Amino acid sequence: MRKVKLYLTILLAGSVLLSCKDNKSTSEQNKETAVTEKREIWSKEQATKWYAEQPWLVGANYYPSTAINQLEMWQEDTFDPKRIDQELGWAEGIGMNVMRVYLHDLLHKQDAEGLYKRMNTFLEIADKHHIKTLFVLFDSCWDPFPALGKQRAPQPHKHNSGWVQSPGQKVLQDSTQYPRLEKYVKGTISKFRDDKRILGWDLWNEPDNMTGPSYEKVEIKNKPELVLALLKDVFVWARESNPSQPLTSGVWLGDWSDEAKMLPMHKMQLEQSDFVSFHNYNKPEDFEKVIKQLQRYGKPMICTEYMARPNGSTFEGFLPIAKKYNVGMINWGFVDGKSQTKYAWDSWTKTYDAAPKLWFHEVFQNDGTPYIKAETDLITKMTSEVNKKN
Repeated sequence: MRKVKLYLTILLAGSVLLSCKDNKSTSEQNKETAVTEKREIWSKEQATKWYAEQPWLVGANYYPSTAINQLEMWQEDTFDPKRIDQELGWAEGIGMNVMRVYLHDLLHKQDAEGLYKRMNTFLEIADKHHIKTLFVLFDSCWDPFPALGKQRAPQPHKHNSGWVQSPGQKVLQDSTQYPRLEKYVKGTISKFRDDKRILGWDLWNEPDNMTGPSYEKVEIKNKPELVLALLKDVFVWARESNPSQPLTSGVWLGDWSDEAKMLPMHKMQLEQSDFVSFHNYNKPEDFEKVIKQLQRYGKPMICTEYMARPNGSTFEGFLPIAKKYNVGMINWGFVDGKSQTKYAWDSWTKTYDAAPKLWFHEVFQNDGTPYIKAETDLITKMTSEVNKKN
């Protein structure tokens, strides 16, 4: 009888230990699930509620005039908070309330904590000027071969002669580096996922852009396919970071009137985005046509790039239409500087020896004087009407 009792006692103790082990495993498994559980794409109702809490968004794609590209803007040796403060003061002065700002994966690889520190400094400056930030994580435009360190000097009279892609061609073709990109996305978004100074995250700028005459000779033909697969992962990584801010990736070129005819890239971008973002450098009638095409998604819209004066894409032509449809507006170019985007895209194929009579982009001259005062007066007037309500 004693042997039976001893056997039962041992059996019961083993069961308890096994149960504890199982419970511990379940607890750890739940903890792991909580970390990697991604939030869903925002519903139309969630997106509409978020957008209703914002003023009418008007701003610019921003990098200081002292930086030729994203790397020079953010690297420790060339980060220029004093100039950023001055230039964002000019933005505040005309009522701008949002800036779209590019990051780069190499900055995170080089010094993640340093990057976060400088991002926080930028956000402090922007917030002081009542400006929210839309951060861009990746970009398919211009030079496919980014490199850390001292950046090259601008090529005379050439539009964006030093802008670089992220992650760039070599990394895009090397899937062994994708875990590093995942760490960049998750680390960066998680660090700032509840930061109310951040409007949202633009995950990839013009993902299927093949760079036109600037770098098309060195681009790889399967770039759009590689980016499409990677961008799908980027959306997953971003959602696994569980940000309180919305995610987007803007469509930029194509016909979006019929979903059946749309490219897989554009369908994926619009389906995965919490709000719709798009670019338009055409005439006002085309801008309005595109807005109507994209209204079928039933989500708020922000035009994250526009304003190329010779193309007919202007403040006076676009802003009244945008206000009519409650579309947020972020133009390309802000202060004349090292990016030289007062020159047109055709400066890659056409020789300029002086600034064009009609600037392509930019709102301010380098000393803060408006390039066209009637434009800044219009922006001030239209933003003051909405900013008073908020």
